[in-house]
Amino acid sequence: MTEAPPRHGLSLRDESDLDRLPLDPATRERDRAAARAYAVRAPRRYLELIDWGDPADPVRAQVIPRAEELRWDEREREDPIGDRALSPVARLTHRHRDRVLLYPTYRCAVYCRHCFRKESLDADGDDFSEEALAPALAHVAAHPDIREVILTGGDPWVLSNAQLAWLRARVEAIPHVRMLRVHTRVPVVLPSRVNPGLVEALRGRLMVCVVTHFNHPDEITDACVEAARTLREAGFMLLNQSVLLRGVNDDIDTLERLSRELVYALGAKPYYLHHCDLTRGLTHLRTTLDEGIALMKALRVRTSGLCVPTYVLDLPGGGGKVPLGPSGPVSRDGFDWVFESHDGARCPYQEVVRENPPRGGAPEP
Repeated sequence: MTEAPPRHGLSLRDESDLDRLPLDPATRERDRAAARAYAVRAPRRYLELIDWGDPADPVRAQVIPRAEELRWDEREREDPIGDRALSPVARLTHRHRDRVLLYPTYRCAVYCRHCFRKESLDADGDDFSEEALAPALAHVAAHPDIREVILTGGDPWVLSNAQLAWLRARVEAIPHVRMLRVHTRVPVVLPSRVNPGLVEALRGRLMVCVVTHFNHPDEITDACVEAARTLREAGFMLLNQSVLLRGVNDDIDTLERLSRELVYALGAKPYYLHHCDLTRGLTHLRTTLDEGIALMKALRVRTSGLCVPTYVLDLPGGGGKVPLGPSGPVSRDGFDWVFESHDGARCPYQEVVRENPPRGGAPEP
């Protein structure tokens, strides 16, 4: 793995920057309305990974607007996983008993076209403030079952080290909280942000888990490897979530390479592979569930178990994640089960438990 050579010196901050990118003029005009409809941003360093001669480049597909985003299916949703219905106070979602999502900012270092929160990002009042977070922190303190506070957004790592240190100190002062989890795309798109100052801002009483968001092996560069090493050497747990995206990572060779590099280059356990949510305007990026399950079946054959994420569907309306995959039982009859092995063979399995004694009677003790 080596850094891609620079192809231009531009970042993407708003719709007008598209005029300075090496895009075909007809394509640029066709997609301009989508750039006006949703926030647009990508750092220069991330744009340099794009092969502009390839309209199907997997990095380009994740950050450059496309007209298809404005073609909504009526079954898609503005709030696809029901965050709003499960937000008892501002800046917080409490879906599960023992953990909450906390939104210190709704800004990001990069705005992904597949984001399920794309309609709320960069909204008014999205900036960090101690006052804005006070009700959310009070909610955490008032619920002793909460063990994890998950910083999301937006991207928490667009905040300053001082802001992160303040937030970490406030969370760790709540005695029943045991883990601070950070969901971030920064190690992918701006790995230089991962430095000793960032580490010190997060280090304290709490166990820290960093969940990155690499979707394609081309995103993993030497700088990303160094950033991951910094996080591991700080003692932080390192996981990765990916989204299954048509034309980006929906073939077994790409998914296998991504999973291997996450583990062997970054030291990040592939945690979830998300089925693309019912976000409005994403039918062009969404695979079928059958395609996802078939990919997971192939991945289990071709890689170590350490490299295999859990393929999940986040149920619309707040039902939470359900795992999907080929490894469930084919059939069962009482205590007699039939499973399918990795090579497709049907394998019977009988439970040997006290509730299922041998047919000749229970053996002598």
